Amino acid sequence: MAYKKGDYAKYHSGGPQKIERAARNRNRAKAVKTGQVRKGDGKHIDHKDGNPRNNSRKNLRVVSARRNRKKQ
Repeated sequence: MAYKKGDYAKYHSGGPQKIERAARNRNRAKAVKTGQVRKGDGKHIDHKDGNPRNNSRKNLRVVSARRNRKKQ
């Protein structure tokens, strides 16, 4: 599928993507505050069920960036 010029910017400035990004940033900040992760350590906050809107504590985990980005 070919994307038109501007589609990328439109997606990332849209409402749903802003909400998901804000949730990831909030969860990362909480993990930094509790000492689970720190800046530049190569770890990500991952959602166990794959749903970025499910931000309950039971659904979040800290994983390496390599594991989080590998192809499924």
